[in-house]
Amino acid sequence: MIDLKAQYQRIQAEVDEAIGRVVESAHFINGPDCRLLEQEFAAYCGVSHAVGVANGTDALVLALRAYGIGSGDDVVTVANTFIATGEAILLNNARPVFVDVDLASFTMDPRLVEKAITPRTKLILPVQLYGQPADMDPILGIAKRHGLPVLEDAAQAHGGAIGARRVGSFGHSASFSFYPGKNLGAYGDAGMVVSNDADFMARLRQLANHGGGAHKYDNLVVGTNSRLDTLQAAILRVKLRHLDAWNRERRERAAAYTKALLGTPGLVLPAERAGVTSAWHLYSIRVKSNREGLEKHLASKGIATARHYPKPIHLQPALASVGGKEGDLPVSEMLSREILQLPLYPELRFEAITRIAGEIRTFLAA
Repeated sequence: MIDLKAQYQRIQAEVDEAIGRVVESAHFINGPDCRLLEQEFAAYCGVSHAVGVANGTDALVLALRAYGIGSGDDVVTVANTFIATGEAILLNNARPVFVDVDLASFTMDPRLVEKAITPRTKLILPVQLYGQPADMDPILGIAKRHGLPVLEDAAQAHGGAIGARRVGSFGHSASFSFYPGKNLGAYGDAGMVVSNDADFMARLRQLANHGGGAHKYDNLVVGTNSRLDTLQAAILRVKLRHLDAWNRERRERAAAYTKALLGTPGLVLPAERAGVTSAWHLYSIRVKSNREGLEKHLASKGIATARHYPKPIHLQPALASVGGKEGDLPVSEMLSREILQLPLYPELRFEAITRIAGEIRTFLAA
């Protein structure tokens, strides 16, 4: 699905220099690269502040905690996502309230959000899925009418945009994951929260560093240890310089898939809304029948595929306390039966795309 060795070979000299510099300095925690990455990534997203954390899940958990989300509170979100989105809400003792997604973009359907808001609702949490930004304008309008903050789960959308604004700059805050397979990935776990609200970010930084104050042993609130280490920050600073170029290369390969697969019976291809620039984290086709057979056929030809996600999280046993059942979210549930991801990364050769598309057409024609 992705070739991280090929990516490393393209930037090996830059990465090795960055790693060597950190090792030579022996400043492994809260080194200069941590603050520089925060500044650079905030500027990239078009916001004022960023706080690095240990991983993308912590970014969500800590952001929710910084909002004061807790027992008795509801958070409106989607189930067509990775478990971390719902998990973060439950870890703050709040309740996820799931709304269905738009069939074309796979992201939060704004038409359903307002119906889900009650006096218990404290936050709206859209997911920018597969690199596709959600329809943020109506979501933000609903949030404003109800006096609710919006936290973007942007773990898969580094560099995605609506018009000239990048993902991460729409909500009151946004969380990012730098898991190695992301468009902007570390060589281990790492995450980030961004916002224009200085007080909110100071609160989040405090929570991520043992609830500390001005001095190391002034612990003002109960926090946790969720620091972005200096080695990962240095590597991410190198990769950030290449992110826009890599996203363009992903876009070119997505377009090649679409051209090669257009009109194939039994397939629905991904598309961007007008004015939207996807980060193309994943190329997600919908297979209307015999998805399992297509998976097996492609595997027999040495072609990787993936299912993101085979079960919406409202049906996961871990979220049984929320009371979700089949039929609650018909679009999300249908997508879980049809979605299939094809290999997509900047180093993927165009002849490989031609071969993959040919195998798909051959199988479906038969």
